[in-house]
Amino acid sequence: MYWMRGVRSRLREWQAAQERWKADMRAFRASEKEARRTGAKVPEQPGPPPTAFSLVPWLLMGLGAFSNLFQGKTPNPWVGGLGLLAFNSLYIYVSTRAFVKEKRQAVSTRVALALMAVITCGLAGGYGGSWELFFPLLGLATGAALRGEHLRWAGAAVATLAGAVTAGHDGWNGLNIGYATWISTMVTAAILSLSEAVRELRAAREQLAHQAVEKERLRFSRDLHDLLGHTMSVIVVKSEAARRLAPRDMDAALAQITDIESVGRQALTEIREAVTGYREGSLGTELDRARSVLDAAGVEPVVGRSGAPLAPQTEALLGWVVREAVTNVVRHSGATRCEITVDGNAERVRLTVADNGTGTGTADEGPRREGVGGTGLKGLTERLAAAGGSLRAGPSPRGGFTVTAELPAEAMELLTSAAATEPRER
Repeated sequence: MYWMRGVRSRLREWQAAQERWKADMRAFRASEKEARRTGAKVPEQPGPPPTAFSLVPWLLMGLGAFSNLFQGKTPNPWVGGLGLLAFNSLYIYVSTRAFVKEKRQAVSTRVALALMAVITCGLAGGYGGSWELFFPLLGLATGAALRGEHLRWAGAAVATLAGAVTAGHDGWNGLNIGYATWISTMVTAAILSLSEAVRELRAAREQLAHQAVEKERLRFSRDLHDLLGHTMSVIVVKSEAARRLAPRDMDAALAQITDIESVGRQALTEIREAVTGYREGSLGTELDRARSVLDAAGVEPVVGRSGAPLAPQTEALLGWVVREAVTNVVRHSGATRCEITVDGNAERVRLTVADNGTGTGTADEGPRREGVGGTGLKGLTERLAAAGGSLRAGPSPRGGFTVTAELPAEAMELLTSAAATEPRER
């Protein structure tokens, strides 16, 4: 009864393994079809994973012993029959557990291997001849169940045991059985370990590819948000200015509309560059744009810049800070004046954006307070920290709100860190 339940359990495990393999093959065929449609590289066929059924056929090596037992050539046939049944049962037990790491390392598996060794020594030592072929089978089970540091000494011990036991019947020829046992142990372990390593490497490669895709999506979503968030704010502010100016000063209103057209064209160019991943910010461009946006919003811009020229990566990062800070001033501050100061030396550069607003924020964000604000400034804080800089944001002692960014003059933006951050409004 117990034996039949064990057989049914092994059959269920085999059916589950077959279903997993079929699912893998369906996924492979789908990816192969997609690769051929798009002209990409066709993925490698994974093939079925090794299972216990790749080891079970080796039990045919025991047919000689079974034949001797069936033909009555074996003394004490009941002892031989029980030994044969016990060996085969233990072999199947170990084989089915060898392909699951937790089961392979369990104490019960090691105990089953030890019992197999005892039974093999008894059968081979008592009967000799075809019964000695159980030693290579013991080597197969040992190589499947033991990996790593335990394999070397276990393989040597099993081979030595096989040679010593069979030498009593075959003399020096017993060394052949010992050598065959050692080879079966090492080759089985090598093949199964290599198969596992290949599958782990393939899984790791697929995971890295998935992470690369996710990183690119984050980069694009971050850049698209920064572009559209700021650009739409500019367009809204200038549209409102044009609407206010149209009844009394059509020329000024047309100038604002011209600016809207220019901003829209520039946004299209930047979006195309963001799609290809080659957009590089410019601090000078952002400062000029900040003047225009603040002036259109009725906020007096005061921009000052001093110090040596900056590295492109440093300018790009400071440009992002200007864009985010000015967007928040226009949207949330209620300020009438905004000062933007860039001051640098040979070692570090500091950017300050200070307004005289009420600091009330928006309804959903609440009052502006000490810290790095919302997700937009938090993302910029992480980007600057990755480049060796810092960003602080909070109420100013003289009123209003101040954003201060500091960077090394030769800061290099770490794109891998920046790609994981998506700036948004404060």
